[in-house]
Amino acid sequence: MSGWRPSSGVDTARRRAFLLGRARRYFGERGVLEVDTPALSSAAVTDPNIGSLRTDDGLYLHTSPEFPMKRLLAAGYPDIYSICRVFRGGESGRLHLPEFTMVEWYRLDFGLDDIIADTVRFIAAVLDREKLQNSVRILDYRDAFLRTLYIDPLKASTETLMRAAAADSRLKASLGDRRDAWLDLLMATRIAPALDESALTVIRHYPASQAALARLSPDDDSVAERFEVFLGAVELANGYVELTDAREQERRMDEDLKLRASLQRPAVPKDAELLAALSAGLPDCAGVAVGFERLHMIADGTDDIRNVVTFG
Repeated sequence: MSGWRPSSGVDTARRRAFLLGRARRYFGERGVLEVDTPALSSAAVTDPNIGSLRTDDGLYLHTSPEFPMKRLLAAGYPDIYSICRVFRGGESGRLHLPEFTMVEWYRLDFGLDDIIADTVRFIAAVLDREKLQNSVRILDYRDAFLRTLYIDPLKASTETLMRAAAADSRLKASLGDRRDAWLDLLMATRIAPALDESALTVIRHYPASQAALARLSPDDDSVAERFEVFLGAVELANGYVELTDAREQERRMDEDLKLRASLQRPAVPKDAELLAALSAGLPDCAGVAVGFERLHMIADGTDDIRNVVTFG
C-alpha cells in the first residue's frame, strides 16, 4: 500500500522553504513584525461564502488570522504579518484545499494605492520577477465588467446578470435573486478568464455590497476600498483598506447571518472580541491576504495546488 507517501518530493519542499524565506525577508527589510495568533476560536467568520470547520468541543478553526491581528493593532502593535495554516470547509479542487497557508499583513496609515503597490512588490519579490511590477494593470471593478461584458455591475438588474451568465434553469434555481452571487459567478467565469495570463491585474473598488471588512470609498460610497490581484485567471491576493467602525461591522455581520439563515447554512457566533477591539479604536490601516501555495504554483509552473503541498 503506497497511500502513505507524500504527494510531492524534496525539491518541492526546498523551493517552498526558499519562497517562505523570501517572504519573511520582504517584511523584515521593511520593519514589519511577524506575529503568532491562535488557530482556534469560540467565534467564526460570518461571511456566507466561507465555511468554518468546527471541533468536537465547539471551537472553530480559523479561516484567517485577521480578527486576532486586528486586536493586536488595536492594542498598539506596529505593522504586522503572519504566515500560518488556515482551514476552510467545502474547498477542494485544482486551486483549493481545505487546509492551506496564508500570508496576511497589515500596514498602518496605508491608503488603497499604497497597499496595492505593497502587494504587487511582495508578489514580485517572492517570485523574484521584477518585471511583474512594471506590467501591472489596475482596473476598477466596474470597468472590468464594462470592458468584457458591456454591462455596469453597479446598476445592472439581476435579470441582466443572469443573461450575461447564460444561466439555465438549474443555475437560476441555485443562485435565485442573490445579485452578488451572480456578480461573483461572472467574475469567476467571464471576467477573470479574460485577464492577461502574463501580467498581474489588480481589480479594485468592488461594489459596496461586497465590502466585507473594507471601508467604503470616501469619494464614492457605492464602492468599497477592496481589491484583488490576479495573474491571469488565478486570484493571488485579497485586500482592504480596513473598516474601523464597530457599529457598521456588526451591522454587516448581522446581515451575513440573515443571509446564512436564508441559505440554510450553519449559524455562527459573531466575534465579540473583534467588535470590542474596533470599539476601543482600530487605527487606520490596510490589510492583505495571499494564498502562499498559489505563489508556489506560479514558481513551479504547475496548475494544480496538490503539486506544491507535501500531502495533497
